Amino acid sequence: QVQLVESGGGLVQAGGSLRLSCAASGSFASLIKMGWYRQAPGKQREMVAVIDDDDDTTYADSVKGRFTISRDNAKNTVALQMNNLKPEDTGIYYCYVNGIKVWTVTQWRTKWGQGTQVTVSS
Repeated sequence: QVQLVESGGGLVQAGGSLRLSCAASGSFASLIKMGWYRQAPGKQREMVAVIDDDDDTTYADSVKGRFTISRDNAKNTVALQMNNLKPEDTGIYYCYVNGIKVWTVTQWRTKWGQGTQVTVSS
């Protein structure tokens, strides 16, 4: 059982930066994968960045070199530093978790946060 709360969204001009944070809470031992997805109006939700419990990272090609994902297991948080933002980065960003460990059981279920709006003006 896990709940996710995002923060840090806002309005920024192209070339600017934002930092998103997500805090996980609930009854669990640890989380395997944490990350961020985004959805623009009229578009499908897409993976932005994911980090696993070994700190291995995966990024969408469109954000490589601009975004950096990190996690703090002691605080059960994941962050996304977004630099050199572009108008096409605009959308709702959702915190993502998959692989919830509870004692000897791993629950391979996806959990989503409520989302935070990121708007990049040109």
